[in-house]
Amino acid sequence: MPRILAAALLMITTACTTTSMTEVNHTMNTAAERYVRLVLSLGEHDADYVDAYYGPPEWRQEIKARKPTLDEVYTNALDLRRELGAIAIPAGDVEKLRLEYLRKQTDSLIAKSEMLRGRKFTFDEESKALYDAVAPHNTEQYFQSLTAQLENELPGTGSLSERLGAFKKEFVIPKDKLDTVFRRAVDACRERTLQHIELPPGESFTIEYVTDKSWSGYNWYQGNYKSLIQVNIDLPIYIDRAIDLACHEGYPGHHVYNVLLEKNLMRDRGWVEYSVYPLNSPQSLIAEGSANYGIEMAFPGQQRVEFERTHLFPLAGIDPARAEKYYRINALEQKFTYAGNEAARRYLNGEINAAQAAEWLTKYGLYSPERAKQRIRFMDQYRSYVINYNLGKDLVRQYVQREAGNDPAKRWEVFERLLSTPRLPSGLQGP
Repeated sequence: MPRILAAALLMITTACTTTSMTEVNHTMNTAAERYVRLVLSLGEHDADYVDAYYGPPEWRQEIKARKPTLDEVYTNALDLRRELGAIAIPAGDVEKLRLEYLRKQTDSLIAKSEMLRGRKFTFDEESKALYDAVAPHNTEQYFQSLTAQLENELPGTGSLSERLGAFKKEFVIPKDKLDTVFRRAVDACRERTLQHIELPPGESFTIEYVTDKSWSGYNWYQGNYKSLIQVNIDLPIYIDRAIDLACHEGYPGHHVYNVLLEKNLMRDRGWVEYSVYPLNSPQSLIAEGSANYGIEMAFPGQQRVEFERTHLFPLAGIDPARAEKYYRINALEQKFTYAGNEAARRYLNGEINAAQAAEWLTKYGLYSPERAKQRIRFMDQYRSYVINYNLGKDLVRQYVQREAGNDPAKRWEVFERLLSTPRLPSGLQGP
């Protein structure tokens, strides 16, 4: 073939490919705007649904003025899903992830619309439809088998949860010292995160202490790299919760996750779907799972115990010599976290009532009666969302360790990439 003809054919092929990619991007951008408007529309029917929005304010104003019906939202979501299904798979890896993300998020929006219109899901059906994941099932015998080690650490009379509660009383942060302890924890989490992840200038958050909530802490992302973090002080806050909340809600948890999404995807790429965060969606499992695993990222191994013994225990007026035993028992206590999922599954499936679910949490989740009641309030409000914390953490941990092995620096690279790109729970699972 003559060189001139070959060059001409190459130019034509390149032009066609570029045009095709441009068309695909334009189609996805249009679909993304429709998706954002649908999320905002569904939020008019469920006050908890839109967790954050920092897109064009006129879109929200227009929707509030028009007030789309549930049927309209549902029908338009089905149309959008058909449109997304017809889009050709893009060539770029990140663009492929974007398309799959929009498809799954829209599937979740459709399921949420169906729930609000009266459709009943089982617990597992709901979690799969909303969060793209199903938590493992565990029997009573499984949780009973976990108690032996904890029984040995906490001998005495009364139930195991009562003995655990009595032991933990001396590790409550006094209310007049809570802000000092929490801010010191935040500073440490931020310092350790910034050693590995670069954040845009001006990022920050405000801390508030609140009451009468079903949750212990919440990050309300405001956009422009700002968050409002609220800490619920209804119930006693134990010393381990300072680092837990500082990492989970702040660094490298929710605040960092939202900042990176806003910068890397919404601002740098112009992907408007990241200007809205629907709470009942697969994004939440990534958010909660990465926030919980982020605690281990910031304080791996014994580093957490050493830091708290040296800094937080003295600030809280708690004997630092007790740190080792506290965290030995805390590690055993963490093995019971899936009891909460099982209580929620049985309760929301109608197999047990609220009182029985609270009793299950006390017996097998080692909750105090007061915390069990608060958790039932959470289940009533957020339903199968409970899987996002422990199952999410396990999936994120497995993904990071599979991709990075035992290399700490590599783990931070993988973790940051997870926070900065479109990811789905089903995409975290290995072969």
